[in-house]
Amino acid sequence: MTDHPQIVLHDVNTTYEGANNPTLRDISLKIQKGEFVLVVGPNGAGKTTLLETINGIQKNTAGEIRVFNRSMKKNKNKIRKKVGYVIQSFEYDPFMPFLVKDVVMMGRTGKLGVLNFPRKKDWDLVWECLKLVGMSDFVKHPIGKLSGGQQQKIMIAYALVKEPDILLLDEPYSNLDLDSKLAMSSLFSELNQEKKITIIMVSHEIKQIPQGVTRVVFMKNGRIHFNGSITKFLESNLANDMKCFNWCRVGRFKLFNNGSLRSKSQNDIDWLLHGTCRLCRGGSRAIN
Repeated sequence: MTDHPQIVLHDVNTTYEGANNPTLRDISLKIQKGEFVLVVGPNGAGKTTLLETINGIQKNTAGEIRVFNRSMKKNKNKIRKKVGYVIQSFEYDPFMPFLVKDVVMMGRTGKLGVLNFPRKKDWDLVWECLKLVGMSDFVKHPIGKLSGGQQQKIMIAYALVKEPDILLLDEPYSNLDLDSKLAMSSLFSELNQEKKITIIMVSHEIKQIPQGVTRVVFMKNGRIHFNGSITKFLESNLANDMKCFNWCRVGRFKLFNNGSLRSKSQNDIDWLLHGTCRLCRGGSRAIN
């Protein structure tokens, strides 16, 4: 841990232009270097706006934001060079002519500068990031011709090629099949644990929580209602708002009427979290 938290939000409000009421209300949050924080909550809770505010895309209308112990207001461009951001459900136009390798290289712009050409080490990093997300065979494919899931992987590579100190992930599992979700979950855990990248991930995929997540932040109506461990969150009645738990198919986990999840063993909860219940192989099923 560092003396100063890597990310600090103090009494932050964020209001979109033309809106009468703030989307984020009275947000205070501290995140240390190397943490892996999962942000959950119902639709419209303000989860995406939280990431946009941390990244300086949306300007806060009240309160203070500091990242890397620098004021976001005064150092937005410098801060964003060290932050990788995977936006939610972005899809390229099918007729966009850019090749996959060139799209990923665009993520190096902050490191290279606008007028500088990429060097061999920059291209080597592009190949490495494409390999990490399993897209090495698509380097010369037009980005617009890829499937939604493949494009999602390219956007993850685009964020990683920046060599970020902070990685913001907004629904990174969208459009991915189960095998790809598990592979990306493993990758995020590796990046956090081995490279000490701070990760803030927005997700409703409770069954694919990566190992190493240090805590859960639950949001609703633009406010933080919970900030603590995964186990305590699952045991709280807030989990019911996620509408993502049901009876395990063999009855190993039980969801009570108040939304709390109970199990005789912490290992049982771990199996559920990582989608590897040894008895039903699927953990709890989502309620659609």
